[in-house]
Amino acid sequence: MDDSTTGRPVGSTSDSATPLPSLGDLLDRMHVVAIPLHTRFRGQTVRELTLFEGPKGWTEFSPFPEYDDAEAASWLRAAIEFGWSPVPPIRRAEIRVNATLPAVAADRVADVLAHYDGCRTVKVKVAERGQTLGDDVARVRRTREILGPEGRIRIDANGGWNVDEAEHAVHRLAEFDLEYVEQPCAAVEELAELRERIHYLGIPVAADESVRKAEDPVAVARAGAADLIVIKAQPLGGIRRAMAVVAEAGLPAVVSSALESSIGIAMGAHLAAALPALDYDCGLATVDLFEGDVVAEGRSLVPRDGRIPVERPVADHDRLGRFRATPDRETWWRDRVTRTRALLDD
Repeated sequence: MDDSTTGRPVGSTSDSATPLPSLGDLLDRMHVVAIPLHTRFRGQTVRELTLFEGPKGWTEFSPFPEYDDAEAASWLRAAIEFGWSPVPPIRRAEIRVNATLPAVAADRVADVLAHYDGCRTVKVKVAERGQTLGDDVARVRRTREILGPEGRIRIDANGGWNVDEAEHAVHRLAEFDLEYVEQPCAAVEELAELRERIHYLGIPVAADESVRKAEDPVAVARAGAADLIVIKAQPLGGIRRAMAVVAEAGLPAVVSSALESSIGIAMGAHLAAALPALDYDCGLATVDLFEGDVVAEGRSLVPRDGRIPVERPVADHDRLGRFRATPDRETWWRDRVTRTRALLDD
């Protein structure tokens, strides 16, 4: 395996001044897998991702297929940082996590939540294209019935409502005691207006896409458009860059995943473990949406008693072979790595 490296430092801090690996090194170390999902999520039934066996441990590069190269480059930077640089010091050995409930029919809620052991918090997807607010209400109501009065429910609209729709929806769903509403509208200005309109309800507004997909991820905080931010290690360019966003925003943070294998979840867990404060359960339990994983049996980072450990999983070569992507998809991902690696030199 070629260990040669070229290029600039991965990060901006002294403890992350590892040179960028060469393209040849990345391609030699990469494995492309395609893992089926047991529940349709983000319109996908199979999740494709790339893994690298880096000098510091296994790491993951898994931007969604529709993302352009410029956006995917941040994900590659994060993968390189986690696989080639020392991780920041951690403050906690395990992370409380929430269950994630896709926009399923109400009669399927119990089956989906049964995959999550001991999670006291559920993030419910709402505002799904082709569905109605009535569908959302039924889904959230069923979730509350299962959790009981002490469980925590947060809803995530992925920017699917305008301000009026969001205000109406929050009023309809407020009876279920929402912990917060995540990215109800797409634009920062809309979030700020909605936050002002629903302030009296005492339901916080969280920003996700307005952080991870923004040229300026702190703009939402400066605009007073959110009460907390959702951060994801890969989209923000790595653990250190995500920590810098939290520090500059000055808002509570929820660490979440991007539908990753246990290798990618480990990156998010190390981010959550390194933050000075962690007031909310984190969205790092999405491995439960997969039909399988890339690590050995019993080593997946799935919740046990509502928590996952902070550790570095090792990919299992039998699993890598079982879920190996087709040759044409491997070529597609190799070409993507080639293009995005070139962008990191700019």
